[in-house]
Amino acid sequence: MKKTFTCLCLLLMTIVANAQKPVAVIFDSDIAPDYDDVGAMAMLHAFADKGEATILATVSCNTFKTTVPTLSVLNTYFNRPDIPIGVTKGNFPDKDCSQQWAEAINAKYPHNVKSNEAAEDAVKLYRRLLAKQPDKSVTVVTVGFFTNLAALLKSGPDEFSALNGKELIIQKVKQLVSMAARLDDTKHNGYEFNVEVDTKASQVVFAEWPTPWIMSGFEIGEKILTGITLINNNNIQNSPVKDAFRVALTKDNNTLGRNSWDETAVLVAVRGIAPYFGSKQLNFAVQDDGKNILVPGERITYLTFREKPEVIAKVIEELMMHQPVKK
Repeated sequence: MKKTFTCLCLLLMTIVANAQKPVAVIFDSDIAPDYDDVGAMAMLHAFADKGEATILATVSCNTFKTTVPTLSVLNTYFNRPDIPIGVTKGNFPDKDCSQQWAEAINAKYPHNVKSNEAAEDAVKLYRRLLAKQPDKSVTVVTVGFFTNLAALLKSGPDEFSALNGKELIIQKVKQLVSMAARLDDTKHNGYEFNVEVDTKASQVVFAEWPTPWIMSGFEIGEKILTGITLINNNNIQNSPVKDAFRVALTKDNNTLGRNSWDETAVLVAVRGIAPYFGSKQLNFAVQDDGKNILVPGERITYLTFREKPEVIAKVIEELMMHQPVKK
């Protein structure tokens, strides 16, 4: 009996230790055409300060010139200037920042990595970092295009690993969490920006990604509005997060808040699906025009609402208003 009790105690201690282990995240973003990416990064740094996450890298899947400096601004603001930054090399995808919130915060706030040219190639960074991680330990969070993930899947052995891309992903990645796809009753059903921009890459990833996959669809973040409480908070000063939302919301004459698409992916990546969301199992394929269509299968865990959107919005915005920890 004593031996059994001791074994149970050890088991419970192991469960608790595992539950408290920070989620190791590689964050992949198109951070320019929208600013919910900024909210998502603020949340990720908040989780890191709370001991709930470890940020392995921040990566851009967008070649627009402000993306790497913006990642560097936010990492620096949250006292993590040395987080590795990667970027898609070349000139596609190239989606600009029409509201120029990125230019505004890049001009105002300090950052070490001044240009996309100064950042590491995204796929090389993925492979270098994944090769060093424990097996089945990394959560990849993608809130932009699938450009980098498709290239990673197709990558071959290199100086970092003798495994090809798919083998390396299978060995090192625990799960993929993405903001992508659309499944609703509107005329836009099946057409979603992150999937459409680089359709060929989306087709590769949707067909070949080999790990468990949680997906937050367009209709989830669409209903969760954040940013107004943030920009009206006078206790927050000299914040690139607040400034990005203030500039963009003002230019949009938006007094209700921005749709929180990307923030939902970070929330479930770190804290899990419950209690705010439910899920259903389904599978998508991507057509040549970028439309995501349902096909047989249950490989994707697709979010549904369990809690009211306004309740989730409060949780997200509280994390978005997190201030850097003084060191």
